[in-house]
Amino acid sequence: MTHPYQDPGRDTADRVADLLPRMTLEDKAGLLFHQVIGIGDRPAPAGRTGEHMLSQSRMTHFNLLGSGSAREIAMLHNDLQQRAEESGLGVPVTLSTDPRHSFTDNPGTAMLAGAFSQWPETLGLAAIGDAELVRRYAGTVRREYLAVGFRVALHPQLDLATEPRWARISGTFGEDADLTAKLGVAYLEGLRGTGDAKDSVSAMVKHFPGGGPQAGGEDPHFPYGKEQIYPGGFFDYHLRPFRAAIAAGATQIMPYYGKPVGTSYEEVAFGFNKGIITVLLREELGFDGIVCTDWGLLTDQLVMGEPHQARAWGVEELDPAQRLLLALDAGVDQFGGESCAELVVELVRAGRLPEARVDESAARLLAEKFRLGLFDDRRYVDPDAAEELVGRADFRADGRDAQRRSLTLLHNRDGMLPVRGRPRLYVEGVAAEAVAEYAELAATPHEADLAVLRLSTPYEPRPGLFESFFHAGRLDFAPERLEEILTLLDAVPTVVVIHLERPAVIPEIAGRCAALVASYGTGDRALLDVLFGRSAPEGALPFQLPRSMSEVEGGRPDVPRESPDPLFPFGHGLRYPAS
Repeated sequence: MTHPYQDPGRDTADRVADLLPRMTLEDKAGLLFHQVIGIGDRPAPAGRTGEHMLSQSRMTHFNLLGSGSAREIAMLHNDLQQRAEESGLGVPVTLSTDPRHSFTDNPGTAMLAGAFSQWPETLGLAAIGDAELVRRYAGTVRREYLAVGFRVALHPQLDLATEPRWARISGTFGEDADLTAKLGVAYLEGLRGTGDAKDSVSAMVKHFPGGGPQAGGEDPHFPYGKEQIYPGGFFDYHLRPFRAAIAAGATQIMPYYGKPVGTSYEEVAFGFNKGIITVLLREELGFDGIVCTDWGLLTDQLVMGEPHQARAWGVEELDPAQRLLLALDAGVDQFGGESCAELVVELVRAGRLPEARVDESAARLLAEKFRLGLFDDRRYVDPDAAEELVGRADFRADGRDAQRRSLTLLHNRDGMLPVRGRPRLYVEGVAAEAVAEYAELAATPHEADLAVLRLSTPYEPRPGLFESFFHAGRLDFAPERLEEILTLLDAVPTVVVIHLERPAVIPEIAGRCAALVASYGTGDRALLDVLFGRSAPEGALPFQLPRSMSEVEGGRPDVPRESPDPLFPFGHGLRYPAS
């Protein structure tokens, strides 16, 4: 028998209205959870994790963590879909992913590109500032995601980089709200595509209402970073990119972990905050899509084998059931990184949670599955086609071109760049095999005509394994490391290339190097192409570079471009033509 919800010709609202009453409470509760699954967590007989979440918890939303080949990901996706199709009403799986098209390797935020085409970090796209490029980039992401079965992108990140010490800056479009709004909309358009929604990827825009203004620059993944503050009164400034995304048709939004301090809103984490989600997001901004919490708000969990408390900032004293009720009352539809569907069932049967409230969120989640065609011809993918398309040569070429364009020339003493001829080159942080095409390799600085030194923004290492992936704290080099760097700069004319995952404090280096180039994710050959003039740098700084740590520490976390005398201002970027 064919039910109306199985008819692709019917209106989505009609299909949802037909399917929802057929679902058990357990089925509906499972929709409200969006849990992590590993590349090895294929359903039985390959593994028990996926089987349990599908058959016991009735979950159908999974966030895939870890890298794998295009074929492996596609096969995992198809295994999940087959298992789901064989159970109950056959509600299909929605597979999501954090960003995986760049250089970041942090299991909590983004993954190395691996099989996928590799582009600069989002900051690098902001440095180029070209909305059409961002649209094309997101279109490539869409095509590669569709090939392996990813239908929800847990990005873009529309937070503003107004607190230079914050560990999540590399995933932003920088500190300017208008640039972020423009590029964020282009990103959504690229993921959506120009055709049927069945060929689109749904973007989960984050982190509402803007996760940048962290007290002390600390991140609210951890208890010491729970406070989000607005001493400059710039709360509405951080909202601008989200207003633009909602106007552009965003269908999913993720609030951040932080709790607002010193505002008119209740001092509880945004995922529990009714004033933020229901009043501001839904009523004032008119958003009627899916609100999914960031991962791990309800229960204490092991992360990478380490115990981490639930990120229930401001409501730590509540138990998981009370937290769940509070979040649902605030307007949340789905819980990321949790799999406690049984709590929803218990609360409904105990009379503490109206089933109608569960139905409200379940309907939104089902509508998105119907919209994406997951009940119809988009349930399965072709592993052979995935293997052929993902990381295709033209996609990789486009990514390398964007890497080159994003490089930002900050300082160029006496026209040192582009390098001419074939000098004797000493390198640190550049693969020796990459140099052979451009220069003679020198073994020591004293044998060289020129040096190229690759650096990354400094940070203060944190003790925990998971914490160690979040580069936070000071932005200047320790004295002994700075002395090593300056010794090299004095020994030989040196081009310093610094990967800016955050705004570095480098006045001494800028004053003594021959040239200074900012990178936001660039391979060695793409870098050398620009240094040797085969391509031209096109980047402009997406944030100020501060002149001192005292300036950073005295700044207001919510205020953009606050320094009256930065080392390099927002938008700075020198040029030279390609040869």
